Amino acid sequence: MGLTVYGTSHSRALRVLWMLEEIQHPYEQQPIGFETCAQDQSYLAINPAGTIPCIVDDGFVLAESLAINIYLSQKSQKLLPAISHCNALVTQWSLWAATSLEPHYMDWALHTVWLPKNLQNEAQAHAALSALQRPLKRLEEALQSSPFLLGNDFSVADLNVAGVISLLHDPLKQSHPTAHAWLERCLSRPAYLAAVNKP
Repeated sequence: MGLTVYGTSHSRALRVLWMLEEIQHPYEQQPIGFETCAQDQSYLAINPAGTIPCIVDDGFVLAESLAINIYLSQKSQKLLPAISHCNALVTQWSLWAATSLEPHYMDWALHTVWLPKNLQNEAQAHAALSALQRPLKRLEEALQSSPFLLGNDFSVADLNVAGVISLLHDPLKQSHPTAHAWLERCLSRPAYLAAVNKP
């Protein structure tokens, strides 16, 4: 049956496409958009939550991009560094990205990039960026002693965190140079560049 990814590269499915390109796992992509996924009855039969991404891996259905990436990493035994407690640290950083970074990042991205100019609220973007400063300081500090979150090698922890804040180049460059350099390293990887060119 193989593995199928549901979602476009213009959504959180990009993180999963990036992961699959990194581990070089064959897959089929069904580029359903976030605008229609919750109304598509055939898709709801697969993922009743109506969210993207979702994968079907030989009949096994899994949603939520960061959880999917942890599953793919563990299944392939790739992007898991050989350090003690690495699985727990991958989960820690992934949950941290979803809870401490993503809500404020989404608000910032809406009012700087995603919404039309006439709907963007500068004050809301500024407030979201201010709220990001504490978690970004945590990220900056974590990267002082090694090039990646779990040591010298890129891992699924880096992929999940970078995948959450992929548009944050300029704010990071201004105030968190170490985290900015890390994000640039992550997003210059050939697998990421392949993923962003998917439908």
